[in-house]
Amino acid sequence: MTETISARAVLLDMDGTLVDSTAVVERLWLSWAEPHGLDPATVLGVIHGRQGHQSMAIMLPERDHSINLVENERMLATEASDVDGVVEIRGAGAFLEALDGLPHAIVTSANVPLMNARMAEAGLVVPELAVTAESVSASKPDPEGFLLGATLLGVDPADCVVFEDSGAGIQAAHAAGMRVIGIGPHARTHAPEYAVDDLTQVSVVRTADGIELRIG
Repeated sequence: MTETISARAVLLDMDGTLVDSTAVVERLWLSWAEPHGLDPATVLGVIHGRQGHQSMAIMLPERDHSINLVENERMLATEASDVDGVVEIRGAGAFLEALDGLPHAIVTSANVPLMNARMAEAGLVVPELAVTAESVSASKPDPEGFLLGATLLGVDPADCVVFEDSGAGIQAAHAAGMRVIGIGPHARTHAPEYAVDDLTQVSVVRTADGIELRIG
């Protein structure tokens, strides 16, 4: 059965939604965590969807946050230079092509160099509008990034549909008053309104009133 969702704009997370960067993200973060004696399962449960300095603050709550900010800049630079194994989420390229000319944006916790590096490695074109780490003062699960995306597109939050894979991202989208299509099995555990395995299961139809997203 096909489900049809009407929207005026689409907001897309990057990691786990458009690109599969799980292997490199987890490898680099586990390497960072080892000297701190952090449990790997705890690390993997925290890092996805958030900006790095916020993840560090959660895992090392007693540490001066200025240290987190410095280490996060180093981590971002390392991640941008290490894209080995980063690949397209199935259907992402075709999905972005289908959105061309329609209101849409990336909303990612990555900074611009990291976003560009991962999208390029996956063979994907970065949309004209991107809300990145440099654009916001608060990381997901705060809704700031999604609300900014809606504002820049000139669309009411309730008329936006968000594509997300992480718990932090889905929480941020819901806090912004937006509907969510969850991507991948992990997303299903965080109560998105809709869920798909990957972007091959979603088609885009232009309408007189905006966009129809068809699942199935």
